[in-house]
Amino acid sequence: MEETAVIIVGAGPAGLATAACLKKLSIPHIVLEKEECLASLWRNRSYDRLHLHLAKEFCALPYAPHSAASPTYIPKDAFIRYLDDYALRFGISPRYRRCVEAARFDDAEGKWHVVARREGSGEVEEYTAPFLVVASGDNAEGYVPVIPGKEVFGGEIVHSREYKSGKKYEGKEVLVIGCGNSGMEIAYDVSNYGGHASIVVRSPVHVFTRDMIRAGMTLLNYLPLYMVDMAISWCGKLKYGDLSSYGLRSPADGPFYLKAVTGKSPVIDVGTIHKIKTGEIKVVPAIHEIKERSVVFEDGREQNFDAIVFATGYMSSAAKWLKKYNKRFLRQNELSFECFYMQVGGKNGYGENGNGNAKWKGEEKGLYMAGFSKKGILGIKMDAEAIASDIEMTIKKLGM
Repeated sequence: MEETAVIIVGAGPAGLATAACLKKLSIPHIVLEKEECLASLWRNRSYDRLHLHLAKEFCALPYAPHSAASPTYIPKDAFIRYLDDYALRFGISPRYRRCVEAARFDDAEGKWHVVARREGSGEVEEYTAPFLVVASGDNAEGYVPVIPGKEVFGGEIVHSREYKSGKKYEGKEVLVIGCGNSGMEIAYDVSNYGGHASIVVRSPVHVFTRDMIRAGMTLLNYLPLYMVDMAISWCGKLKYGDLSSYGLRSPADGPFYLKAVTGKSPVIDVGTIHKIKTGEIKVVPAIHEIKERSVVFEDGREQNFDAIVFATGYMSSAAKWLKKYNKRFLRQNELSFECFYMQVGGKNGYGENGNGNAKWKGEEKGLYMAGFSKKGILGIKMDAEAIASDIEMTIKKLGM
């Protein structure tokens, strides 16, 4: 058993940011990471053409703004280098290949006991600390919905976390399921490499350029949310026109309102909309069933496909080991867990749950969650700073 002040589970951006903030306050901590490297989602499970969708001023971790020379929208490889440099700069040394299997709070001791198994050797380790930070995020495992016939499909089926490039799909019919940013960009990538992409769009979506979103996020510092929504929605309509004839309906609520209330981001167009308008990318409705070589859609159409890419999101793995302490996670669909939705007008931009706790603070003693606010890197920065400050205040208050 190894004792420390804070146990952080996860060495992605949220775990690194929290560790850096604790370092600044000289609070001892240990970072446990199940993979063999930091930021494994970015390094090993993201597609090649990925860039940060938001401008760099909204994508910096605590105490480390991006340089003036870096591009406004940072590519994946550059962001990975930024994270590597960040860990080196703050002396963060995660314990790699530690898969957390259980966590329990001992009321008598006032401490968390975390059990982790070392990948490879199978050795079991136990760590104890008065504070536990869940920083594994809600993108730990890919979510694939249950669709009738999926198991009989004879072509390739992959989740977006396994997708790298459209190069392998040249000349092939590819169905992308999911119309979020990943799905839209993957369809665009497949088309760029000569593949024939179709994308399933079931729900209304907002579509904007990256610079529109950047302007909107800047305006939120000066104007009420509803005014920013009105302004950016007008810009979107001016740029793209009415997209309903192409199978893309706009939501009734504004983009920043929806982001605040549901966590759902607007689509940031990288060129996909032009390809949809020209017919290079086809928009199709929800799926009725999958057959051995074809897909039947709800409108009765049937089309053959060589591959299906599920860009259907992710689920958190934290609930598996938090078990009875997972009150702060809600069941989504059948398997995934998410934080409570942010409520517009919450304290300091954060929503509050029924007990008045900020989203980054759990209901149990000493339990915190970093990176679940659905506000991207900016949300991670805010979480990490708030968590470290709260831990420092608690330590001083209790005289630990």
